[in-house]
Amino acid sequence: MTPLRWVWLALALWGAIHPMYYFVKWFMAEGWSLAAMVDAWHVNAAASGLVWDLTIAAVTLTVWIVAEGVSRREWAGLLAIPATFCIGVSCGLPLYLFLRGRAAG
Repeated sequence: MTPLRWVWLALALWGAIHPMYYFVKWFMAEGWSLAAMVDAWHVNAAASGLVWDLTIAAVTLTVWIVAEGVSRREWAGLLAIPATFCIGVSCGLPLYLFLRGRAAG
């Protein structure tokens, strides 16, 4: 495995663990309501802007993953889609680059 693939893997793990820490911390304090979390994401214009920025990035990443998966017939990269929407782009993007690197070499 190349050094760059190790970097992608480390970033994917960090991108899974670090945000999840804050999500769990918030759920423990506020209750396990996804609707309440979505409301919190839109508490002000700055937060809403960040939510939309990340949503657009997640959709863009998904289109890229699907397009490359179909053209390259490499389906392992599709695992990054649920990681992107269940955890975040901070996990999904480096995970996809890690998985893509496996197919490339």
